[in-house]
Amino acid sequence: MRIKLCQLGGFCLISILLLGLVCACTASTTEESTLPAGASPFPLEVTDQDGRAVTIERMPEKIISLVPSITEIVYALGLEDKLVGVTNYCNYPEAVKDKPKIGGYSTVDLEKVVEIQPDLILATRIHRAEVIPELERLGLTVLDLYPTTIDEVLEAITMVGECTGKEDEASQLVTGIRDRISAITSKTANLTEAQRPRVFYVQWHDPLRTAGSDNRIHELIELAGGTNIAQDLSGISVTISLEAVIAANPEVIVAGVGMAAGEDSPLQLALTEPRLKGVDARINNQVYGMDNDLINRAGPRIAEALEVLAKMIHPEIFGPPENQGGAKIYE
Repeated sequence: MRIKLCQLGGFCLISILLLGLVCACTASTTEESTLPAGASPFPLEVTDQDGRAVTIERMPEKIISLVPSITEIVYALGLEDKLVGVTNYCNYPEAVKDKPKIGGYSTVDLEKVVEIQPDLILATRIHRAEVIPELERLGLTVLDLYPTTIDEVLEAITMVGECTGKEDEASQLVTGIRDRISAITSKTANLTEAQRPRVFYVQWHDPLRTAGSDNRIHELIELAGGTNIAQDLSGISVTISLEAVIAANPEVIVAGVGMAAGEDSPLQLALTEPRLKGVDARINNQVYGMDNDLINRAGPRIAEALEVLAKMIHPEIFGPPENQGGAKIYE
């Protein structure tokens, strides 16, 4: 019996040793399959904001932006040295004006793009029908970014960071933007309906257009503690009658300034249209012009746009609006 027990004990010992060896090999294999710290994640596959699977073969060294707001993201992430092509409308920050131009926002010069041979092209919805398919047919990598909400703007920043090796910078930028937004909403979130001024945003003057409920500007107005008089009109850019504006009696009017090479017609309409003289905004001198690029672009200055709007809508809380940083106020 003692001999058999010893034999059994020896067998168990061998089994334990073998099991330990197997576990050690498994652990070693697992460690080897984990991406080492600092290793390249490329080739990288991402799903862009059009729902397309895009493979980025290597770390982009040459980037082209076909969208002014995305150009601002590129700069905000510290990628300006890799930016080798922008549109004629990319004008912020100031240094971008010296970058090579590849055409207009919707009129991309494909020959120039091909000549540059970029590793990554950043495009948007306007390019989906013709430009993106043609660029991809030519073997170029295109990421389609079309953020319509504030959350989607932050998602676009994160995605650009992920695709360019700037994940940490993107994370810090997004956190900073969220913090600035929270600093505003912490003071406006609990306002009653009566404490939220009626706001009319003049997007264009002829025909009279404003921001509908699907527009990011509508979201900004609400976060800033206002009520968009066009909140019941679905759409991004909607036509509204002057009669409807008068009936809504806006307490604050904000007009986009700078569209179409410095055009200020929306602001002039808000300031001088005789039929608006009886609305509260005109009576109380609460009519403002705001840099169109600042309020309209879906980029890293979104928090700044909110801060400016908050001062226009609630100067008693945030202080009067003023020109600061990249913001431009026209009174």
